[in-house]
Amino acid sequence: MKRRKFIQRASLTSIGVIAGASAMSCKEGSSEMPSEAVAATTASTANFPIVIATWNVPESTGKAWEVIQNGGSALDAIEQGCMVEEANAEGQSVGIGGLPDRDGNVTLDACIMNKEGDYGAVLYMQHIVHPISVARKVMEKTPHVILAGTGAEQFAVSEGFKRENLLTEASKKAWVEWKKTSEYKPIINIENHDTIGMLAIDKNGDISGGCTTSGLAYKMAGRVGDSPIIGSGLFIDNEVGGATATGLGEEVLKTVGSFLIVELMRHGKSPQQACEEAIGRIIKKSPDFKDFQVGYIAVNKKGETGFYSIHEGFSVTKYHKDKNENILSNYHNKG
Repeated sequence: MKRRKFIQRASLTSIGVIAGASAMSCKEGSSEMPSEAVAATTASTANFPIVIATWNVPESTGKAWEVIQNGGSALDAIEQGCMVEEANAEGQSVGIGGLPDRDGNVTLDACIMNKEGDYGAVLYMQHIVHPISVARKVMEKTPHVILAGTGAEQFAVSEGFKRENLLTEASKKAWVEWKKTSEYKPIINIENHDTIGMLAIDKNGDISGGCTTSGLAYKMAGRVGDSPIIGSGLFIDNEVGGATATGLGEEVLKTVGSFLIVELMRHGKSPQQACEEAIGRIIKKSPDFKDFQVGYIAVNKKGETGFYSIHEGFSVTKYHKDKNENILSNYHNKG
């Protein structure tokens, strides 16, 4: 998952996406529709199933789409789609191969949320390749919603997950090189503060979401960002929609960004408008926003999507109507 290549690999610009969304909105609001209920039903039929994820992850969205097409739920699609990237040892931001903390330990965070609003998460877990799957086990098999550190690892092993060395030679080499200066500064759009966040609507119109990451590269031991925290890295309300985040988690946490987006959609904002307002909240609160990236994606109950970031370079992968495409996001900081 090489972020440096997104712009070249993006298949269309956000301008076209926004224009398309506007045209769809006009059509849905047409007086030719006999009622609002019929309009909503028509829009839903046209717009799902759908899978959307942060960054350029066509294999992950492809797997999620396959699960849905074979009759699987949105929750199954989320888990299996995220697992693809977690198992990608060449990607250095999720699962095996993730860049370590400053002590050389790869620590993983993940959460998952289903159509009922149930939630499971693991924080600062080591030695387990698939934190998204462990998070689902936490949700379905324990009375808790979060397990952390060695407790999360012990639970995973008790559920049949195998301990593995997550530090690949490539990530170890990068860490050794970093230690020469030990300079700690997140670089916008580079694989040191990334996430795969994924949202899906299945054939029944039900929404689920997931978020998985190895967090900030060379972070302090014990650091946890927004990704596994309900309402920040991810939030799902099956009556309204869902949202997920990527980028510098500390800033997402300050505004509980994903919950904010869903609530904005509840009150009538489109997914695009909601993502833009959530980015605006961060910018207002953080005068140093030019030094970090945050990106959001969202989907509403109609299957309409939105995405927006602070800086250029963020993209999403969207699988819809048998088309799997990477789309460059619009962004705030243009000057």
